[in-house]
Amino acid sequence: MSTYVISGGKKLEGVVSVSGSKNASLPILAACVLNNGITKLYNVPNIHDTKVMLDILKYLGCRIKKNRDKIVIDARKIEKYEIPEELMRKMRSSVILAGALIGRFKKATFSCPGGCDIGARPIDLHLKVFENLGINIVKDTGYIQCKCDTIEASKITLDFPSVGATENAILASVFAVGTTTIINAAMEPEIVDLQNFLNKIGAKINGAGTNEITIKGVTNLKDSGYKVMPDRIEAGTLLCAGAITGGNITLKNVIPEHITPVIQKLEECGCSLKIKGDQIMLRSPKKLKAIDIKTMPYPGFPTDMQAIFASILTIAKGTSVIIENIFENRYKYASELGRMGAKFTIEGRTAIIKGVRKLNGANVQATDLRGGAALVLAGLASKGKTRVENIEYILRGYENLDTKLNSIGAKITKEV
Repeated sequence: MSTYVISGGKKLEGVVSVSGSKNASLPILAACVLNNGITKLYNVPNIHDTKVMLDILKYLGCRIKKNRDKIVIDARKIEKYEIPEELMRKMRSSVILAGALIGRFKKATFSCPGGCDIGARPIDLHLKVFENLGINIVKDTGYIQCKCDTIEASKITLDFPSVGATENAILASVFAVGTTTIINAAMEPEIVDLQNFLNKIGAKINGAGTNEITIKGVTNLKDSGYKVMPDRIEAGTLLCAGAITGGNITLKNVIPEHITPVIQKLEECGCSLKIKGDQIMLRSPKKLKAIDIKTMPYPGFPTDMQAIFASILTIAKGTSVIIENIFENRYKYASELGRMGAKFTIEGRTAIIKGVRKLNGANVQATDLRGGAALVLAGLASKGKTRVENIEYILRGYENLDTKLNSIGAKITKEV
């Protein structure tokens, strides 16, 4: 188990760049299965989750070449259609491969996926999508087998705007006969990035970014290259790191409109933000103000930023209230922040945070990806040293977080 050791009290100042998006890279990597050829991807973050996805692609039969700036995926000789359980359990997003395998080969076998324990995330919506497309599903001893002779274009109405189910519906429909329509689709920027990638390699998809997406089936795709969008959650995390330390930082390689709710909430906290092209400049006040937050599907406040904001609100003046509307078990980090002096009251999906004058360094454990990042930010603002253990969760979704923070004034060392 690796650990971050953080010497707190350092004001962050300087310029830092945002890496490629984790949540866009994973479905795009899965989508490469659809192309019976060679795909080149740029700006894919070098994180645990993308490594697992590449391992699964290799297992299936893809040939992969990787250097610092580019990943080349040759999917011409895929020989397997079963996603191994040991890899599936490492990462929930691996379920997206099911849609890609079904789309290309009309069959796939997989187990229930793993990932962070932040609440129930059943794959029923995914399976309902497949059934809508005429795919036969058999559940047997922990495995799910999907198979069909023809993918039938359909009108799919999602009960909830699930990002994963929307992505699987798109991937499974690329080669369907006719036109598929997804109603109540997720509207996240990562869905738009997936659409843009697929269209560049020959798909015909419209409407991503709205709640209705149409996919006109095609017969083949073509080789091409694509640059993945910047990571909006990393951007928000770095801005909050500046805010919690009373810092003055500039982000590069960011799409500001992707994080409008985050920018608005930071301004409510008293931060000054200026936007110039793909850069955001943040200046933090001497004392942050308490605010209220409700997480919602995009374009609402992102659930992935909930723990990050909770961290900065622990030292804000006044009492803040957070309502988590997406996942019911996303406050596991609160007890760890409590070890550092934070004052939390959790009532169901609601967290009440009473700001304190200062946090104190402590030994804490990351319990999930975003909760782990929240502990790092709290450590930056704490008096003394903080040890954040079990940082494998953090490494799942942040590329060189310690290095980036150190480049703008933090003092973090990594112990293996």
